[in-house]
Amino acid sequence: MTDPSKGPRPNPGSQPLLAEEDLFSGVGRLQGSSLFLGRYSLAEVIAVLAHKNFFKEAKKRDLWPLDYSVDSSEYPLQRFQIFYKRSAPENVIVDLKIKEGRLQVKNHLTLGLSSRQYRVLVFDWLTLQNPLLDFGPNRTPLPGQEHPGLGLSRKVIDIFTYLARLMKMDGMLAFPAYFHNAVLFSKFFCFVNPDKAGEIESIRRDFRRVSLKKLAWIVHWGCLRDKAGRPYEWTAEEQIFPLSRPLRRHFRHQIYKMKARYSFRRHHYAIDWECFRAKAAGIPGLLK
Repeated sequence: MTDPSKGPRPNPGSQPLLAEEDLFSGVGRLQGSSLFLGRYSLAEVIAVLAHKNFFKEAKKRDLWPLDYSVDSSEYPLQRFQIFYKRSAPENVIVDLKIKEGRLQVKNHLTLGLSSRQYRVLVFDWLTLQNPLLDFGPNRTPLPGQEHPGLGLSRKVIDIFTYLARLMKMDGMLAFPAYFHNAVLFSKFFCFVNPDKAGEIESIRRDFRRVSLKKLAWIVHWGCLRDKAGRPYEWTAEEQIFPLSRPLRRHFRHQIYKMKARYSFRRHHYAIDWECFRAKAAGIPGLLK
């Protein structure tokens, strides 16, 4: 890291560094790239992690003590990392690239929106993993994974929802790098484009009995075919966790729902199982 920031280390069983009413007492007072999101000290971030029971969950997984790093060299884009024991690439638990940005809604998608620009927290990259665990025949990876996940995606989303509301953001925005990211994020986020929402749901519909892990690799390897027999290529589009009323209204709009349903019914896919089996032979346990 070019600008690592070290903070106090919470001790097991200790009280949060700041009382709840003191969290972010300096909001609006301090601004600058050395602070997380230009607002918060590392001590305040650690206090929120404690307040939201992140440390409790880390201890359950034997991931204790923790170390931290904030890299602001590309500000406003910042990289926040949490490590097991010490700051080292092999010890990464959370790897987050985030910034405050604006959602520029395309003209043909401004369904029920009073404006085309909205303030959002942008997740440029997010990795959650347990560096103490490895993959093997009984635990196969998803595309892009180096270690098994933490199982804390809901907790992390809750933490950043808390921050986004404090910052009076309209929502949170993600660009899912992989197909399976989009599916997993869909538990919390919605595609701004209803056609994309219907496309993803149609794939899940056509292959209800195929595990997400297998389906993720099928898409990643180009073994999914559209009606014309062409390989399906994953392209990322904006997913939003709406917080403000105007953005929530967008996803409740009847035209949005109608377009999503039309896309859902129009798309159909088939799996080239020969393609999948040939490629899956190199990953233990994936063909089970």
